[in-house]
Amino acid sequence: MALDLTSLPRPSRDDTTVGSMVRGLVGSEILRIAGEIRELVSKGTQVCNLTVGDFSPKEFPIPDGLRDQIGAALQGGETNYPPSDGVLDLRQAVQRFYERSLGLKYPLEGIVIAGGARPVIYATFRAVLDPGDVVVYPVPSWNNNHYAHMLGARGVVVKTDAAAGFMPTLAQLEPHLSTARLLCLCSPLNPTGTMIDPEALRAICQRIVEENRAREGRGQKPLILMYDHIYWVLSFGGTKHVTPVELVPEMAPYTVFVDGISKAFAATGVRVGWGVGAPTLISRMRDVLGHVGAWAPKAEQVATARYLDDTKATEAFLQTMRQRVDARLEVLYKGFQRMKAAGLPVHAIAPQGAIYLSVRFDVVGKGGLTTNDAIRKHLLEKARFAVVPFQAFGLADETGWFRLSVGAASVAEIEEALPRVEATVREILAAK
Repeated sequence: MALDLTSLPRPSRDDTTVGSMVRGLVGSEILRIAGEIRELVSKGTQVCNLTVGDFSPKEFPIPDGLRDQIGAALQGGETNYPPSDGVLDLRQAVQRFYERSLGLKYPLEGIVIAGGARPVIYATFRAVLDPGDVVVYPVPSWNNNHYAHMLGARGVVVKTDAAAGFMPTLAQLEPHLSTARLLCLCSPLNPTGTMIDPEALRAICQRIVEENRAREGRGQKPLILMYDHIYWVLSFGGTKHVTPVELVPEMAPYTVFVDGISKAFAATGVRVGWGVGAPTLISRMRDVLGHVGAWAPKAEQVATARYLDDTKATEAFLQTMRQRVDARLEVLYKGFQRMKAAGLPVHAIAPQGAIYLSVRFDVVGKGGLTTNDAIRKHLLEKARFAVVPFQAFGLADETGWFRLSVGAASVAEIEEALPRVEATVREILAAK
């Protein structure tokens, strides 16, 4: 007879069985909202779900070649532990991929493989920061606050604005760089779908190099830049992705790239990511990842290596992928532009990259809606339109800005939802 343990205590903020760090760790707002939507859908409600930064396999299946290679690797017995820094063939494939596509040839010792991009971010924070060190990051941005909390670092938030596409400028970052140990940038940016201006990035990088030369003379640790460009292959129109090292080659010793197949190949659940940078940093990140066992599964590593080297297949897939993502973003953007032209208080930033669109519903204080979350709930209830407020990404102001993610929605679902959204906005304006 089994022991009945169903009466064990449930989690609480006052739980003394856990440490203070996890008691203060805040859960994902995005996943909480996603849970609400799953509950609605389970009851039969049709929702245009633009919340989680994921891909529906129905709308965006992984490449046939990658799927087939995973199956072949499993059949071939690639099921044991991989090396702690990743399968050699995959590290070499990433090395060739970066040289071919970005014009950056890194040594193999500067490439580490992990179970997606998140472990690479964690390993960067862990390898660079000591408790109390300063980490600077702009908002809105994804999860930097949580990583800083877990590491006991002091997070310094730099608020950005729509005029610059919610990308930071040197003037905004400058007051904090002399005391910072880690600067976190992301382009294309989650949650905004915007990309950093090359000249803005060049200015930031030149300042980092200048700062680090001065620190070297004083015997101080350098300022490291974590450059998350997991969405870099998904750029649209005339917008060009740039990297710190191509703009300012002297940045190479101080830059860690966060990357992987999750977004480029719609393979979020396959869990293959990589960090690229100076071997002095990457070797320590490898040690961290080895101790926590955050490796990508070996079969998936072997398959990704084979697939990345099939340049004809990867380029064909990425061309189609960009077209399909861009089609959804354009339908959304044009829909909101039509509403704006009709005099409604909505504003969207033209899509530049990633799978996101930034939209402002400028209705705070109207129709009894006083917060972004109230607007979100109203759109979900009345228009069956699910979005995420920028508060989930650290921007505290109640200004009506939201992230819309297109990876799990069809063009038809978006087109059907836009009239509902317009009607809901009109109802808000008409309410007493």
